[in-house]
Amino acid sequence: MSLSIDPAATLWAPGERAGKPLLVMLHGYGADEHDLFGLAPFLPDGLAIASVAAPLSPPWPMPGRSWFPIDALDTRDAAGITLAAESLLGWLDAEAAGAASVALLGFSQGAAVSLQALRLAPDRLDAVAALSGYAAPGDLPGDLTLREQRPPVFWGRGTHDDVIPAHLVDHTAQWLPDHCELSGRVYPGLTHAISEQELADVRVFLSQWKDARG
Repeated sequence: MSLSIDPAATLWAPGERAGKPLLVMLHGYGADEHDLFGLAPFLPDGLAIASVAAPLSPPWPMPGRSWFPIDALDTRDAAGITLAAESLLGWLDAEAAGAASVALLGFSQGAAVSLQALRLAPDRLDAVAALSGYAAPGDLPGDLTLREQRPPVFWGRGTHDDVIPAHLVDHTAQWLPDHCELSGRVYPGLTHAISEQELADVRVFLSQWKDARG
């Protein structure tokens, strides 16, 4: 089985893209490509920005799109996350093969897929900002490379986020420092959402990635 991302649904920030570092946005469950795209004006200048639409539709009557099915809040299928990450890498092959550098910004499901894509292709992705998400359990061949290369990853989450199961948060808190150069913050009182402070921290993180690649 394979999934494909519809390139016609991708939103691109206006302006010249050639030669710029590329930031790819991955929305959460039940949202769509418009969701994170509204953050673009608050991110560093000098980036090419694309917001992609996930390849699946969640069960009716849930609106929007999804990266992988969710059967219950306490279970997550790592195979589905991997399949979604492979679809993202396929999109990059087709739509952004010439990008000077690529970083991912994912929220919730999009964060899980972003981290999984980094694990599948550590030589193709340079940084990940994972918001209100998690690293999927299990081992992947790229994990050894990540331990050696230690790419920058920002992980942000709220103390009052009751969507991501505690065991996945605990797993991520142990897994990320072992595989990347981790930065981030736990935001007091924040639910399953993005706060102004978190957005400011993401801006700093992405500025550092852009400057390092510039």
